[in-house]
Amino acid sequence: MNYKNPDENGYYGEFGGAFIPEMLYPNVEELQKNYLEIIESEDFQNEYQDLLKNYVGRATPLYFSKNLSQKYNTQVYLKREDLNHTGAHKINNALGQVLLAKRLGKNRIIAETGAGQHGVATATACALLGLECIVYMGEIDIQRQAPNVARMKMLGTKVMAATSGSKTLKDAVNEALKDWINNPVTTHYVIGSVVGPHPFPDLVARFQSIISKEIKEQLLEQIGRENPDYVIACVGGGSNAAGTFYHFVNEENVKIIAAEAGGLGIDSGKSAATTLLGTLGVLHGSKSLVMQTKAGQVIEPHSISAGLDYPGIGPFHANLFKEKRAEFFSINDEEALRSAFDLTKLEGIIPALESAHALAVLDKKKFNENDIVVICLSGRGDKDMETYLKRLDDGSL
Repeated sequence: MNYKNPDENGYYGEFGGAFIPEMLYPNVEELQKNYLEIIESEDFQNEYQDLLKNYVGRATPLYFSKNLSQKYNTQVYLKREDLNHTGAHKINNALGQVLLAKRLGKNRIIAETGAGQHGVATATACALLGLECIVYMGEIDIQRQAPNVARMKMLGTKVMAATSGSKTLKDAVNEALKDWINNPVTTHYVIGSVVGPHPFPDLVARFQSIISKEIKEQLLEQIGRENPDYVIACVGGGSNAAGTFYHFVNEENVKIIAAEAGGLGIDSGKSAATTLLGTLGVLHGSKSLVMQTKAGQVIEPHSISAGLDYPGIGPFHANLFKEKRAEFFSINDEEALRSAFDLTKLEGIIPALESAHALAVLDKKKFNENDIVVICLSGRGDKDMETYLKRLDDGSL
């Protein structure tokens, strides 16, 4: 099975598609017809690759984590997406989509953000390329991610609060979609994850696939083989994971592990572990696994990390789960916090809370001494310092 690319209707197995209001159809159809031709063109790739290298700072290092390897008695490598300009993997997709929007003749960009990293990345790309930018963000996320909100404003972006529902990521997506319906001609919606109607899951995965492309090249250079035994990444909607898995999903000898946000625990009613708690449904324009009631009402998710606080999962990942191509772990808030402090003390790297969920898999699964285990360190922890400081102050970690 080809897990990597959707079919012509945007389906990965039974997941995906484009379930959209009629008023959004022209926007989405324009993208569907043009995105592959534009992003695969020599002109586009020359500009995009130049920016990735000279502006973003790619390739990011594949770092052999000596101290983690010693602790867990296996070979741990960290893909250092935290070292990108703006501090996370999000810039890979934001730059690509803003370049695409310019070629489609759009001069206004909208985006949604949870942790704020995608918002900062989109604001950065728009500042660089001279486009107007509006970012929708849940009111709660605005409060808990204040440094990123300040960055967006400094970059000239207007941050709009989503005040409905749980006032988090899904509500920000809803507001952004409303905006797009009202401004179809001038505006491109830069979706930040592998969610939304086709072609967004494929578009975002292609821009993020640079992560696994570099992992293959760097492993070959460092250890003489392209493929690790395991790749691990955190999954909310799942963009860093899609990028980390992309060039490995059709390699049968590479095992794939996804870390979801367990929140306060699977049975607590405060979780975002979609593969364990979700059922087949439609959310934000695609068919996937969704945390919902029997009546189809979305259940509010919870995670200590704003970027994983989402009640669904991208169709790319839902298919990997259903086909048992990937193993999914639920990591609760406490486990993620512990792993964040562990990495900081052992390696001098402060990770984003999202990335800490992926690191926590090391405590959940036993690896062999010679296994090559690559973990995507999707972002740096600056934005989460307030949460970390609370734990330092209460003395529990």
